[in-house]
This record gives sequence, C-alpha cells and structure tokens, in this order.
Amino acid sequence: MRRLPPFHALRAFEAAARHLHFGRAAEELDLDPTAISHQVRKLEAWLDAPLFHRHPRPLHLSEKGALLYPAIRDALDNMEAAIMRASDAGQGPLAISMTMGFAAEWFTPRLPRLRADTGLDMIVEADNRPASLDSGDVDLAIRTQEQPGSDHVWHRLFGDRLIAVAAPALVKRFAPTPEDVELRELPLIRYRWALRERPAPAWHQWFGATISADDLAIAGDFSEESHAIGAAVSGLGAALLSERLITDRLARGELVRLGKRYLPMPPFWAVHRAGHPRSGDLERIVTRLSEISAGGSGRPD
Repeated sequence: MRRLPPFHALRAFEAAARHLHFGRAAEELDLDPTAISHQVRKLEAWLDAPLFHRHPRPLHLSEKGALLYPAIRDALDNMEAAIMRASDAGQGPLAISMTMGFAAEWFTPRLPRLRADTGLDMIVEADNRPASLDSGDVDLAIRTQEQPGSDHVWHRLFGDRLIAVAAPALVKRFAPTPEDVELRELPLIRYRWALRERPAPAWHQWFGATISADDLAIAGDFSEESHAIGAAVSGLGAALLSERLITDRLARGELVRLGKRYLPMPPFWAVHRAGHPRSGDLERIVTRLSEISAGGSGRPD
C-alpha cells in the first residue's frame, strides 16, 4: 500500500507552488484562498515540515517545498496525459487563446483553412488578459513579446510592425493620393496598446518632438484594437495599427498605408506547456499557421 497524503492537498500545493500565490491557485481550482491554505497546511502537517515561507512576502517555497514541487508537478502532468490517452478527451477540440483583435482580424478568417489542413477542431478563446497554460483550460496561446519566456515551449510565428493607415475616402478629403497626404492634418484615432514590457507606441512616438500632444486632433480613443480598426475603416480618422492584423483590409482596399514609416512591434509567438499530451497536434497547428502566413500575406517576418 502506497503511503501518500490526501490527493486534494497535493493538488492544492502544486497549484500554489506553481503560482506562488494562494489566490491565483484558488481561482484555477475554483476554490477560495482559505481552502487552499487549509489543504497546504494539511500537507505540511502530514509531512511535519513547512512547504512555504509566508513572511516576508511574496510567498516562496521552503527547502522541502522546492524538493517536493517538481515531483508532484510531473506526476500530475503524467496522470493528465495518461487519462487523455485512455479517454476520448484526446480527440476533442483544442482551445487556442489570443487577443480579441487578433481573433477577429487575422485568426478567424483563416480558421476554416487551418481546420481543413490539420484535420483538428479548435476553440477560439478570445481574451486580452494573459492566458494560464498551466490550468489546462488553454492548450495553445498566441502572444506578442520581444523574446520567448523561460517556461513552456515557444514557437516564433511571424514579425509585425505598426503602420499609419486611413480609409481611402478620408485621404481624398485632404490630398489627391496617400503619398501626398500630410498626416498631422488628419483627424487621428488613438488606441491604448496593452504592452507591459515597454512603453506603448502612440502618435507622440510617431511624430517625436516635432509636435505636442495638444496639437493632435484626436477623433476617437479606444481600448480595444478591433474597435480602433473598425473606426479607421469607417473613416473616423487615421490610425497606427498592426500591419499583421490589417493585412486583409489593406489587400481589399478598405485601408491605405500613409507613407513608408513604421514602428517596430514585438513578434507573435505560439506557446504551449512542455509535456502537453497533444503536443504533436499543437505542433501541426503551429507549423500550418506559419506556412499560411508566409504564403499569403507578404508582410514582415
């Protein structure tokens, strides 16, 4: 007979150790932080040893906790993989997380082709908040950042840059061609980019010291990228937008590029956790996404 502590205590400890936060562990396991704390203390009592240093904050693992955590994490990963192989779960849809703008403008139009080419069913989880790959609710996340993270498995999909664009009808009100338009004379759309790792690009960065914020004619201010794109297409104003996301709208002539300048943007990455039970299927999706992008857009990589 195996001498093991209660499974609920092991699961609560693993989540708390992974997040180093009882509150986030509670959210993942659909419990309250008090229940997580109770289960962790039950395991500590069983082991007769502390697993966390709770003070001073932030929470961090004790020597015994650091020894125990990798073994429990790997055991739970192996259990999940075996259960999925033994059930129909391994044939179910894969959940892919991405921002709402990327889902609406780039991914969803290519989803039928991606499904046909891979033979896999996918669920789009569109949310601007970072996804938790460790919770098991998301299989693959598409993210933008400068460099890959130190955890999980990262695949670079494609590069991106920020360009100035406007609807053709708006441009014609100010100049005969997009090449002749003076950008600072146009009404402008502002989008609040959610980039935590560096200052968000904006019109003041585009114009530099040659113009002050008070001199900009802001026609609309948006917190959601797809809304800013829609406003630009409708002719509300010129906008600084991801070239990757608006590639289809540029091809259809709904937007035109203003000048040849651009601001560099972080590349797009596809990320999944190491040891995922369907890593082969995820690799097929990543490979096909890269091929579709390289073959159809001609945009910066």
